[in-house]
Amino acid sequence: MDTPTRRATSTIDPALFARIVKGDQQAFSELYDLSCTLLYTLAIRILGNREEAEEVLQDVYLEVWRKVARYDVGRGTPVAWLITLTRSRAIDRLRARSARGYQTTDSLERDAAAQIRDMSPSPFETQADQELRLAVGTAMASLPAAQQQAIELAYYEGLSHMEIAARLNQPLGTVKTRIKLGMSKLRDTLRHCWDQGEYE
Repeated sequence: MDTPTRRATSTIDPALFARIVKGDQQAFSELYDLSCTLLYTLAIRILGNREEAEEVLQDVYLEVWRKVARYDVGRGTPVAWLITLTRSRAIDRLRARSARGYQTTDSLERDAAAQIRDMSPSPFETQADQELRLAVGTAMASLPAAQQQAIELAYYEGLSHMEIAARLNQPLGTVKTRIKLGMSKLRDTLRHCWDQGEYE
């Protein structure tokens, strides 16, 4: 399967950042083209809202343009840095939303969870992106409910293990075990995607 977008995303050259530091707008445009699908998908997965995900992406790329000089290749790949920025901004927005009183009832939380699990394609996605997202969604759905819940709270709401334990009224050790077992199952279930080279 031809998946140039995914291959390109995983191999963003740090030299592209060096060009952006010098104010190269073409390099910035290339970076956007290589990474926007991945980052938008991550933001919408966390926020469950397309408009907010788009706003997060605007914030992220503005920050990249202003602060790309701070990127340190020794601390991770360009993609890892972009993912970290996006996840951080999306979680900040999610917490601000909660602080304003949203998602304070069970029904609202269920609605938000339903949006997060929305499997409809976004206009930013290639066929390969859609297939990977569906594979991940299917793998998540196959987990026991307790493991799925713990993983979603950790990775999509950005809660610490302690915060998850408090939210679920469960022992810390139980939460850690659920996350560890769930991630192990996800890794085993999705390994064929990468072993076959489909999403490299």
